[in-house]
Amino acid sequence: MATIPLYFAGEDRVSQAAETIDVLNPATQELLLRVPCTTASEMEAIIANATEAQKLWREVPVQQRVRVLMKFHALVNDNKDDIAWAIVRENGKTKPDADGDVFRGVEVIEHAMAMPSHMMGEALEQISRNMDTVTMKQPLGVVAGIAPFNFPAMIPLWMMPVAVATGNAFVLKPSERVPTASLMLARLATKAGLPPGIFNILHGGKDAVNFLCDHPAVRAVSFVGSGAIGKHVYERSTANGKRCQCNMGAKNHAVVLPDADRDNALSGIIGAAFGAAGQRCMAISVCVFVGQAREWLPELEKRVRALRLGNGVDKETDIGPMITQQALQRALGIINSSVEAGAVALVDGRGASVAGCEKGNFLGATLLTGVTTSMSCYKEEIFGPCLCVMEVPTLGEAIELVNSNSMGNGVALFTRSGGAARKFQHEIEVGQIGINVPVPVPLPFFCWSSSKGSILGDHHFYGKSSIAFFTQIKTVVSRWDYAESTDGSTLNFTGR
Repeated sequence: MATIPLYFAGEDRVSQAAETIDVLNPATQELLLRVPCTTASEMEAIIANATEAQKLWREVPVQQRVRVLMKFHALVNDNKDDIAWAIVRENGKTKPDADGDVFRGVEVIEHAMAMPSHMMGEALEQISRNMDTVTMKQPLGVVAGIAPFNFPAMIPLWMMPVAVATGNAFVLKPSERVPTASLMLARLATKAGLPPGIFNILHGGKDAVNFLCDHPAVRAVSFVGSGAIGKHVYERSTANGKRCQCNMGAKNHAVVLPDADRDNALSGIIGAAFGAAGQRCMAISVCVFVGQAREWLPELEKRVRALRLGNGVDKETDIGPMITQQALQRALGIINSSVEAGAVALVDGRGASVAGCEKGNFLGATLLTGVTTSMSCYKEEIFGPCLCVMEVPTLGEAIELVNSNSMGNGVALFTRSGGAARKFQHEIEVGQIGINVPVPVPLPFFCWSSSKGSILGDHHFYGKSSIAFFTQIKTVVSRWDYAESTDGSTLNFTGR
């Protein structure tokens, strides 16, 4: 069985690692390939190569760096179908979901293509007599990204285009579950003209993560993943003096008022809850019916029951498999404990199977009612195709419920009332708010503005904040006095 290569110095490199990790098709458990646990000497070589390459890359004018990204953008678009199918095989998501995975990443490349404007500094003339001040943005050096399994193309592309456009060298550790999309992107970047050593890939598990957090040449670490690992990455990186941004767990609510457009609300919530098998940080996992909106529950149940479970390669599939057996068992454990605590599985996806994929990691669409805040299905991020339903009498109580949750990734409100929407967006304590929009993901020229327990670090992903994360500010205060010499020539000198 093939072992996926490392990528550094602009080419595939066969790892000498003795230890490997199996990459399995989540729908069939077919062994697809193996991922090497990169050796310490190989990781050192990758960082050393990136360090030398970055010294030259930072001297390349930003507009020339952007021209490489323009070619990269075209190549990714030309190869988007192949990248998406690789995602379907390794992640299990449906082809439309995989297409969206790639497209969202492409949008970040487009944002980074405007880097000459993004990197402009500031200047103020005559702050004192004959004195001026200029600030400029400069690259950090070597920076690293640690990506999760659920968006094999989008998350690396949240990081890499901005990192390299600002003049850094980038080292990526993709999820060991879904390595192929990242390798495809790295090869395309080199084909586009990105110099060897600027986009690099190492593989592995905890040892690779710790290496990036510890190595003194790595100036910043960007992470997306679970809360427990994110906290570890943040604490370890910052203890070593690095910048660190960690996007982590979520518990996203959709609040439904009785005056909302019923079809729009229910369709949006179902897509947000069950798309990608619920394995995304912006998935809606709690539906809060306010007042008489609770009467919509039978229609919600009907629509959830109609969702089709299957292999992601099947065009008829709505919900694909979960990423691993461990993830499936964890989700089942949360559902089981919640039912034991009094929740009702109005739609029960436990024990579901798919013909021809009997070994797959399948959990059917599950709808839990009677949910309380003390239940594990509410307190924990299930990260699976399970939607919890709660009921409150008023909008104010819905806001109080959402605000009492420790996470702050996303929230949605469905209503026809402008006043209700205004009250909600003003009082809610969540970073990303959708009004009649179930998944309020900002486009890349805005920041990914999650809050509370969903993020660690002072800088958000993409938007202006990402430019700040991958650059450092340098300020120059200069004084130039002017005087004419006695022979008619001019002299310029500093100081007195």
